[in-house]
Amino acid sequence: MRKKNKLQEFIEPSDLTQIQEKYLSEFFQIWSKPEKAKEVLAADRRFSSNEWTTGGLYSSFAATYLLNAKTLCDMTEKMSLEDDQRQKMNFFLDNFLSTMSPANFIATNPEVQKKFFETKGKSMVSGMENFLSDIGKGKISQTDETAFEVGKNLAVTEGAVIFENDIFQLIQYKNKFSKVKQTPILFVPPCINKYYILDLTESNSLVNFALENKNQVFLISWKNINDSECTFTWDDYVEHGVIKAIDTVREVTNVKKINTLGFCIGGTLLTCAAGVITKQKKDTINSITLMASLLEFSDPGILKIFIDEASISIREGAIGQKGVMAGSELASTFSFLRPDDLIWNYYVSNYLKGEKPVPFDLLYWNGDGANLPGPFYCWYLKNFYLEDRLKRPNNLSICGQKIDLQAITCPIYAMGAREDHIVPCKSAFTSASLFGGKIRFVLGASGHIAGCINPASKNKRSYWTNNEYDTIASLKFSDWNKNTNEKRGSWWTDWDQWLSKNNGKLISRQRKYGDKNHKVIEKAPGRYVREVAKKF
Repeated sequence: MRKKNKLQEFIEPSDLTQIQEKYLSEFFQIWSKPEKAKEVLAADRRFSSNEWTTGGLYSSFAATYLLNAKTLCDMTEKMSLEDDQRQKMNFFLDNFLSTMSPANFIATNPEVQKKFFETKGKSMVSGMENFLSDIGKGKISQTDETAFEVGKNLAVTEGAVIFENDIFQLIQYKNKFSKVKQTPILFVPPCINKYYILDLTESNSLVNFALENKNQVFLISWKNINDSECTFTWDDYVEHGVIKAIDTVREVTNVKKINTLGFCIGGTLLTCAAGVITKQKKDTINSITLMASLLEFSDPGILKIFIDEASISIREGAIGQKGVMAGSELASTFSFLRPDDLIWNYYVSNYLKGEKPVPFDLLYWNGDGANLPGPFYCWYLKNFYLEDRLKRPNNLSICGQKIDLQAITCPIYAMGAREDHIVPCKSAFTSASLFGGKIRFVLGASGHIAGCINPASKNKRSYWTNNEYDTIASLKFSDWNKNTNEKRGSWWTDWDQWLSKNNGKLISRQRKYGDKNHKVIEKAPGRYVREVAKKF
């Protein structure tokens, strides 16, 4: 019996033969029939222009590249690998294939060559200037950064900072109506980015949407960590961040309980705070809204490939006791999750074509990173991503309290996004089902950011609901997803209807910011959000 080669140890010979036969058939079609190459290229926006699809060697080269990429992906799919191994293999293969695209090389990109001759070489000069400029910034430019300024055309909703400490500033927004809903809401944004993803511009601001629906809105603006704050822990962010903000909002508005909303890791922090408050028998949270938030980490999405015992041990040795997790490193990691869109697209346009990036508010925010304390970051990775302790009742101690999510019985509204690669929608669902009260789950379209920030006024995309169940506790995502109803527009409208049942009667608005113990420190958006992440 002939000994198997190394490849055959991972993939069945019959599968390999089938893949090879399919490859050869399509290869000969591409090189013998120009229309076949054009058909292959039409599905990929990198090669959709006339320069690529009009035939000739460029069309055949690009179509062959796509065929090679597809074949390698097919082989990976057929390999006998553990799920973790397959995920890592797919990630590195995706980045390798993105790097090797013929669009990334002058000699094989007809668009680049055409522009070079049309501009008499000026495009290449401009590209080199763009490259040198980006070298100085330490990152690829994805947008025209001169077009935006926080507080001028981003994060412009009127408000004031009424409290601050070394971890956060608390913003109180100006009410838009003489009568407002009695129970205020506190927004807890992710601390790995700036808060203004929730308040980009007036037309796509969740903060403004809540204000327009007569809510009293408060928001945490996290501090960009520097040397003096590099020892802060997860407990510090929960106790002196979220819980302190909740208590301050209650004092300022003179209510016993408030509504809360957390986005991404902000939702994880908020849930931990709710767990601590529940164990302390302080009934201060009226409801919780979670936007694409992980509490159950058995399937944490693509980020899992970066996290194992060895990598966390290295991190702990470097910054586990004192140090900073640089926002620039986090941004680079997220960019490599979508290399075609967030890296090579700009490499080609900025450097090979010599074009300037167009203004795009979302990409400006994406590049405006935030540093994290090393102890906070390492603890988060180890206890959640690696050991998945939050889902187990009384297994994890935070602020001196054993956390039990089943003990949290206030109304819960949770949403996940169908194409989210950072917080998979199934994991968002499973996370929300851990609570003990009534839980409403809604599924939004698109990915982690576009799925969450989908302004109701634009009436774009869709969302899915299932009113068959009063709560999703003990329910599987597959069962919930069977009989969902698709609705046109934004999930924000569904959330507002749900929130209206949990925020009390209409009362006369406060005429001034803060109270006698919480004076105005400065106008919104405040200093903290304007701080540029220090390089480490």
